[in-house]
Order: sequence, then C-alpha cells, then structure tokens
Amino acid sequence: MTMTEHDTDRRTFLKAAGAAGAVTLVAGCSDDDDGNGNGNGNGEDNGGEAEALEPGTEIELDGQTAGWEAIAPDAIAGETNPTLVLEEGESYELGWSEGDGQDHNIEIRDDNGDVVDDLETDEVSDPDDDQWLEFEASSDMAEYVCDPHEGSMAGDIDVQ
Repeated sequence: MTMTEHDTDRRTFLKAAGAAGAVTLVAGCSDDDDGNGNGNGNGEDNGGEAEALEPGTEIELDGQTAGWEAIAPDAIAGETNPTLVLEEGESYELGWSEGDGQDHNIEIRDDNGDVVDDLETDEVSDPDDDQWLEFEASSDMAEYVCDPHEGSMAGDIDVQ
C-alpha cells in the first residue's frame, strides 16, 4: 500500500493539531498561582494576607497519605495541607486524631528541613494522645510534615 499526497497532508495536519493541543494543555496546567502562597495548590484564595489563628488554638488534622485534611478549627476545616498562619510567641497545639491506617507522624520543620525544637512525634498507624505537639510559634517554623509522606503531606507555617 502506498501513501498518497492526501494521506501525507492529513498526517501532517493531525500532528500539528496534536502538538497545538498539547501546548495548550500544558500551558493551562502550569499556572502555579493558587492564591494561598503555599505552592501546593490546595489552599483557598483569601484575597491577600490570611488572618492568624487565635492563640491557644487546637489544630486538628486527619492523616491521609494524599495530604493532611484539616478538621479544626473551622477557618481551615476541609482544606488539604492548609497554610497555618500563627502569631509569633503564642501557644498552639497541632496534631492528628484520624488517619487512613498508614504510618504517619507529624514534624515541625525550619526552612532547611530540620525539625525545630524536637517538635516531632513517632510514626504510628493509629493516632492517639502522643500525636499532638504543644508549642510556641517562632519565626524558625516553616512547615509541618509527615516524614514518611513528605511529598504529599506537608503544609506551610506562616508566623507573623
């Protein structure tokens, strides 16, 4: 079977159309401006600077391998890996009370990825009272992370 000029023109057209569609698809997916500043695309657009959580707030999370799901407080409930806006020098509690049965822990890290002031829990599959961290917010704090799943279970901490 031989290719005709019509077949060649058709293939050239289809290749060009496919390439144009791929460029459009990639361009539409490359916008990283999700409005929350945490770079993971999972927050909500708050239209500017977020309000800090009340001092003494208990920040409760659900440990899911796909990401930390916020349970409380209401200001972040339902968000995945929400940015935690905290007031410097104020006390907070951060932990997880529910999970997907996989091993998780929670750590508070600095910009270099180092644990701040030993603020980390053991890896467990069933959360209990030991999965809570009480701490005073400091400018050293940059993120909260599940060590075994740091690629998907990590959120920013913004200390103001």
